[in-house]
Amino acid sequence: MLFLKVDEDIELKILETYDAAELFNLVQNNRSYLRKWVPWVDGNVSAGDSMAFIKLSQEQHKQNLGFQCGIRYRGRLAGVIGFVQIDWPNKNTEIGYWIDEKHQGLGIITKSCRTMINYAFEELRLHRVQIRSASENKKSCDVIERLGLIKEGVARQAEFLYDHFVDLNIYGITEDEWKIREGIALHRNEA
Repeated sequence: MLFLKVDEDIELKILETYDAAELFNLVQNNRSYLRKWVPWVDGNVSAGDSMAFIKLSQEQHKQNLGFQCGIRYRGRLAGVIGFVQIDWPNKNTEIGYWIDEKHQGLGIITKSCRTMINYAFEELRLHRVQIRSASENKKSCDVIERLGLIKEGVARQAEFLYDHFVDLNIYGITEDEWKIREGIALHRNEA
């Protein structure tokens, strides 16, 4: 089971089937907030839907194509973060995340993304990480920019949110750029 300790308060852990009720309750409590930014909320109407998401995530992890972690803040589920898809031939991935509205502004997503980026480069030996965010989602875009990812462009009207399309900012960073930004020594030998 994948477990990443972010700091004393934050842990990232692969979602398990026993997380389904807690995950559904978190979605339920944030339904109107999440609906502004993610397209899957209306399809999550029961703990069974959360269970199905977790099972799909576990299958994704078994196939080594990505994974989804619960973000635990002081032991309680506060959101989800994961690698949406790992493109092994091209050595890149995309991070997706969401957090409970009450837990915004605590640095949880920034720290969790930093941990995931480090994991992508150090453990998985990927070359590039991408994060996409709705252009209007200022808080999310600020997190990504604070992390030092480079805005590479805008995918116009790229995501349908219930009754309208939204533009997505596309941000990316390569391993070398990340290591320079974080002050990590560049000494990997490629085989």
